[in-house]
Amino acid sequence: MSRTATTSSYSITMRLHTAPDHAVVGAVATSIAAAGGIVTAIDVVESHNTRLVLDVTCSAGDADHAKLLEEAVDAIDGVEVYKVSDRTFLLHLGGKIEVASKVPLRNRDDLSMAYTPGVGRVSMAIHENPDDVSRLTIKGNSVAVVTDGSAVLGLGNIGPGAALPVMEGKAALFKRFANIDAWPICLATQDTDEIVKAVEMIAPGFGGINLEDIAAPRCFEIERRLRESLDIPVFHDDQHGTAIVVLAALTNALRVVEKELASARVVVSGAGAAGTAIVTLLIAAGVTDVVVYDRVGCLVPDLEGLSPAQQVLAEQTNPRGVTGGLHDALQGADVFVGVSAPNILDPVWIKDMADDAVVFALANPDPEVDPGEAGKYAAVVASGRSDYPNQINNVLAFPGVFRGLLDARASEITIDMLIRAAEAIALVVKDDELNPSFIIPTVFHPDVTKAVAAAIRGH
Repeated sequence: MSRTATTSSYSITMRLHTAPDHAVVGAVATSIAAAGGIVTAIDVVESHNTRLVLDVTCSAGDADHAKLLEEAVDAIDGVEVYKVSDRTFLLHLGGKIEVASKVPLRNRDDLSMAYTPGVGRVSMAIHENPDDVSRLTIKGNSVAVVTDGSAVLGLGNIGPGAALPVMEGKAALFKRFANIDAWPICLATQDTDEIVKAVEMIAPGFGGINLEDIAAPRCFEIERRLRESLDIPVFHDDQHGTAIVVLAALTNALRVVEKELASARVVVSGAGAAGTAIVTLLIAAGVTDVVVYDRVGCLVPDLEGLSPAQQVLAEQTNPRGVTGGLHDALQGADVFVGVSAPNILDPVWIKDMADDAVVFALANPDPEVDPGEAGKYAAVVASGRSDYPNQINNVLAFPGVFRGLLDARASEITIDMLIRAAEAIALVVKDDELNPSFIIPTVFHPDVTKAVAAAIRGH
């Protein structure tokens, strides 16, 4: 059996009891490889005259594949699978973030300054000069990551509790890439008015609001109302973070195929939060020909069944009046951007696009088209997956965006800022590095956050 896409997100460690025979250890590794797994570590935990205790760590393609690897090892003579641990779940035990004090609390003297009575002097100073709150508290370096659990990753409406591991992960990324203290705020409501009111009530403690995994169209109204009512920036990462990274990647992809943004014909599949933001930013950046495809077909103003948000998109796009399905929209197109649903694009359709086509299949966890198949017909392919080149990942954008906003004490985020952030990410990839398999920097590139933050600040 062979599998093409093992992943560390389905990594397991099997505790094995085996005969004290090196041949058995070799048979374990061979059996896992034959079943399509990848062995990443074999550690001897205990050694006795009559048996070995081994920890074997390996990557699988999914949960079913992991079970198959376990069964393959257990079938070896002289091997007993004693216990199997899912390494992803082990990593999440107890949560992924914590609060730590930045000041020592060793004695009564420390306590009297960090807390009462000394802290009262600081509180009164802020009361007398409210602008000092960002300088004298964590507010100046803090972001609330707010969700209602209605659109979590590609998993749908799974609720605020199930969203918490994702929000924790987001907070950890803020800290790792921009040294920002971020706090998961999971709200037990999906009522727009209640969400707006809740965020308004907690806003005094934060320097920025990151809306996350809130379903469309509710997310649009929540963002609009909070932008109007708050004096701190409100950023919906599913919209604006995605749009920034897509524009950055597309800028470089078009450099590779020697086409211009202004003359490129673009098809965007998906009219939800991400699709709407991508279209808005592409138009602001100079794209003049965008066709949006959704479940109802190619959006045109007189199409029946359009939601209010889709109607707005229809009026802003599709200057040639293209109608029909996705295949119709792709005829002669230079670029496909998918933020919709898995396996809706037949790779053969890419042949009907313009020469040197660019395909971004970004649906997660399963893209609109298999990137490997798309690569047979397209000049440049990107996806949201880490096991193919050109991963479109929001981590490239949001840490630097908020670093810049907090440093500048900004009260809002503008379209111009988003375009500057995309340009900064694109320029991290130097001319001598650019090629069809490298149009976007890795999230671990040390220059990304600094470049984006500087772009947001305007210098």
